[in-house]
Amino acid sequence: MSMPHALIVDPLLEGFLREDLGRAGDITTDAIAPDGLTARCAFTFRQAGVVCGLELARRVFALVDPTVQVTLHAKDGDTIAAGTVVAEVSGPARGILTGERVALNLMGRLSGIATLTRHCVDQAAPHGTRIACTRKTTPGLRILEKWAVRVGGGTNHRFGLDDGVLIKDNHIGVAGSITEAVRRVRDRLGHMVKVEVEVDTLEQLAELLALETGADAVLLDNMPPPVLRQAVAMVAGRLTTEASGGITPDNVNEVAATGVDLISLGFLTHSAKTLDVGLDFTSL
Repeated sequence: MSMPHALIVDPLLEGFLREDLGRAGDITTDAIAPDGLTARCAFTFRQAGVVCGLELARRVFALVDPTVQVTLHAKDGDTIAAGTVVAEVSGPARGILTGERVALNLMGRLSGIATLTRHCVDQAAPHGTRIACTRKTTPGLRILEKWAVRVGGGTNHRFGLDDGVLIKDNHIGVAGSITEAVRRVRDRLGHMVKVEVEVDTLEQLAELLALETGADAVLLDNMPPPVLRQAVAMVAGRLTTEASGGITPDNVNEVAATGVDLISLGFLTHSAKTLDVGLDFTSL
């Protein structure tokens, strides 16, 4: 799973590096590491998991110092054991020391998301249910976190407010009903935009299903598994069904067994634990 295009990624990485460098640059490294000193070091996963962020790390070092070389021993999406060396970095010690924290932060964070996603995907797979993320992402990291979900085998929900319609309970409250909310959206949108409607009850679902021109998908919000089964039966394949709300890695399998097409979990991005990844010098 290749990372997002460099035109998208590089401005993010440059911002992260500028945040770390501040106004005066890396004053510790500049004082301690002589100009011209070269080094070799290794990225080691101290925990087992799914690797995500190796290509990003390569880009980080390239932005700091293009002469730093990164040799990969794994690829994004690989499942590795604790203690595995996934890459070696060699070149000017100053560039390596300056870029290491940004590279490690990203790799640990994204690998944690990919690992958690893979677990949920495996839980849902026997039922043919796909796992999706949500917009509950870390500000500034959405593109990368959603990429990590794909690396872990999941799929992406909408990236923002502009690439898909999701009519939620507050929208319905403003419009007065599901019927009116859908009508206003359909009157405004082009034919390429998908529409999803969130429902909390089977009565709301029945109203949605009765529309001649309705939605493409329905989000079944905070419904317990017995109600989800009824909802899936009511839809009978006419809409894509998505379960969301209160779902964690512990109950993914139970929810998937209800027959929904998708399960979306904010948990993937707002509660994933960062994996412990180290960068250790092996020679100077």
